[in-house]
Amino acid sequence: MPKIRVNGVELYYELLSPTDGDSAGDEVIVLSNGVLMSTASWGLQKAALSRHHRLLLYDCRGMWQSQHPAGPYTMEQHADDLAALLTALNIPLAHIGGISYGGEISLTFALKYPHMTRSLIVSSSVSHSEPVLKGLIDAWIAAARARDPQLLFEVTYPLNFSSAYIDANRAAVTAAGARYAQLDMDAVLELFDCFQRLDITAELHRITAPTLVLVGELDILKPRMYSEVIAREIPGAQLVVVPGSGHALCLEKPAIFNTQVLGFVEQWND
Repeated sequence: MPKIRVNGVELYYELLSPTDGDSAGDEVIVLSNGVLMSTASWGLQKAALSRHHRLLLYDCRGMWQSQHPAGPYTMEQHADDLAALLTALNIPLAHIGGISYGGEISLTFALKYPHMTRSLIVSSSVSHSEPVLKGLIDAWIAAARARDPQLLFEVTYPLNFSSAYIDANRAAVTAAGARYAQLDMDAVLELFDCFQRLDITAELHRITAPTLVLVGELDILKPRMYSEVIAREIPGAQLVVVPGSGHALCLEKPAIFNTQVLGFVEQWND
């Protein structure tokens, strides 16, 4: 299991290389996880995205196989960690992407490290929270404070997936719930608290990287209005609304997600 120590914390990462020797293999795509995801959650992206490009997956501080230091955590700190990880891996420039919490890390990274951001890919994310979203996350926080992984699963999964996906993938959804027993609830609480403090909408106009914004049509956790704000505030950003998908776009519609990411990245290859 590759780990590297940056900014005083050990980060778990996977750096996959192209399999076809394509010259575009010098391009690096970074994917940052959603708050309850792990690098394993990108299983439907690994082969497609690493076929022609290097692909960097990692768990940020507080997540799964990375170290879980005491908080508080901040999005700026996550961005600093990613910058240090890229530097340690001798990657001076990358396509910076992520979903949900990972997309919010990516937005913060693009603001703080524009010289390292070749392009920006933001899926199912927000740049601030309005009262309904804050209330939903408050329920997640209450479950985590109760140290009740089953309750945390029950208050999260209906918001992460569409009804059709849940009906068609009940075994996989249940298996995902079983993994909640492995969560470090103290670290989870720090991640949730970090999200609740996110408020960067007024800064988005400073992002200069070419930007792709993806959102599921049926996302009820972070509805398309948030993605519309992000796409409107970032100069030249492209917005794609994916029909029939809930919040976990990379899991529900992997072929569309992968095609959109690859097509966008190809626009900015040398």
